Amino acid sequence: MESLTQAIDEAVAAKDFVTLCKVFSDFAIPGSVSWQSVGQGEQRSVAAYFIQKATSTNGFLPGAFGASEMMSVMTKVLSHLPATVEKAADNALREQMFQYLINDSDYVGAARILSGMRMEDDTSSVYYMSAAARTDVYVKQAECFLAEDEIAESDAAVQKAGGIVESIPDKNNHTSLILRYKSTYARVQDSNRKFLQAAQRYHDLSQSETDIIDADDLLQMLGRAATCAILAPSGPQRARILGHIYKDERLSQLDGIENFTTHSKILQKMHLHQILRPDELKEFEASLADHQKAIMGDGLTIMERGVVEHNMIAVGNLYRTIYLKDLALILGVSEKRTETIAANMILDGSLHGIIDQVDGLLIFEADESSEEAWDRSITGFCLELNRVTDAIKTTAT
Repeated sequence: MESLTQAIDEAVAAKDFVTLCKVFSDFAIPGSVSWQSVGQGEQRSVAAYFIQKATSTNGFLPGAFGASEMMSVMTKVLSHLPATVEKAADNALREQMFQYLINDSDYVGAARILSGMRMEDDTSSVYYMSAAARTDVYVKQAECFLAEDEIAESDAAVQKAGGIVESIPDKNNHTSLILRYKSTYARVQDSNRKFLQAAQRYHDLSQSETDIIDADDLLQMLGRAATCAILAPSGPQRARILGHIYKDERLSQLDGIENFTTHSKILQKMHLHQILRPDELKEFEASLADHQKAIMGDGLTIMERGVVEHNMIAVGNLYRTIYLKDLALILGVSEKRTETIAANMILDGSLHGIIDQVDGLLIFEADESSEEAWDRSITGFCLELNRVTDAIKTTAT
């Protein structure tokens, strides 16, 4: 053990990376000091000693990071540590390795190094980190994974951040961090094609009242909210978010921003239940990211499905009945696909109607107005109240 620590001291002081690689080699090299000569418990102590020495010696780490073999050594020793390392030196090393890998554009490698951070909320622990600091670590991981389209890993990291962010006691002092978390979460949901949730989060961000985000970036968030709202599945929730964005006074400003020039027109037509023509969608489709152009199981792209469902509902505002073959011409899809889409929409409640397969008709049913629904609910409540009252009177007598 003593010979190992001495070899480490001399090698670190001299920046002798060759010797350090021999010390931490997976196989004992004849004539060289190796940690393979001691048991696993002592190996952990040797690894901890090396990390403490490396982080406390000025000028050692910059040179070590530039040597690929030393990056492998440091990654190895970080996975062979005792329960604690004095002054949390292993976390300090991970943070410096993370920054180096970021500068080297190795975002996935950086995120994986940071994922090994030991973080505890016990103030007596050497690994104690505040809620804000722990949130920052998870958000950094999510941002890095997202940069390389590692969506599952990014989702896992941002979910962990979400479990901590609400416990930050002084949120006003961490506005920037909270905004980064919200922005990353919105982007993860967008990448996961959870467009309804992403639209809501993007729109909330676009309304942030802070000097940290400038007006142009807020408009970008509004544009992304519009994109996701247009791509979201039809239904009451999409209608609600479409309404919120439609009422946003900044919506028309998107016309002057690249990639969002047609968004306001399309969103307005969707909100007002007007039929969208294929030629109106070409520029919008060209502005979409790759994950937003995915072809779904029914052979339609996300945008095509969303537009077909929207136009189906828009047609229902113009007709009470329509032949499926005529509806197919309006929608721009085959008659068989028209019937399938209509059937699925009726089943999930986004379209009120019935299909007459004998005559090939789609019969639309008028939606119940909010006033009618309220009256029906009150009537039902009163009838139920009368029934309970009568039952109580009968029991009393």
